Amino acid sequence: MDKIKLLEQINKQASSTLLEALGIVVTNIEKDSVSGKMPVNQKTKQPFGLLHGGASVALAETLGSIGAGMKIDQETQSVVGIEINASHLKTISSGWVFGEANIVRIGKKIQVWEIEIKNKDKQLICKSRLTLATINKK
Repeated sequence: MDKIKLLEQINKQASSTLLEALGIVVTNIEKDSVSGKMPVNQKTKQPFGLLHGGASVALAETLGSIGAGMKIDQETQSVVGIEINASHLKTISSGWVFGEANIVRIGKKIQVWEIEIKNKDKQLICKSRLTLATINKK
């Protein structure tokens, strides 16, 4: 499947999910990375008007999980998040944030991905690390 069709399929699957509720869109997929964006708006802000840390974590886990899913046999396996951390480094109150997930390590049972979320000026907003387990489907 070509990259454009794959992106369309992934974004279509987001319908009626948390991704749609937060406005997360996957924008690029490469061999070892996944990129996406999320608006900073009333749905993604905390009551003080800043991007909610949980929304950043949702973007990070989304991108890392999609990347991890590309590294398994999806007919017989699945990936599940087992740990995520995030350092919120800079505030943002409007516009968009842009995330990129990159492989740290792909093992037989564990994958680790690093996700950086930046503003339009490429300033680091959040740095996250996601650990996932590869499990066999029942």
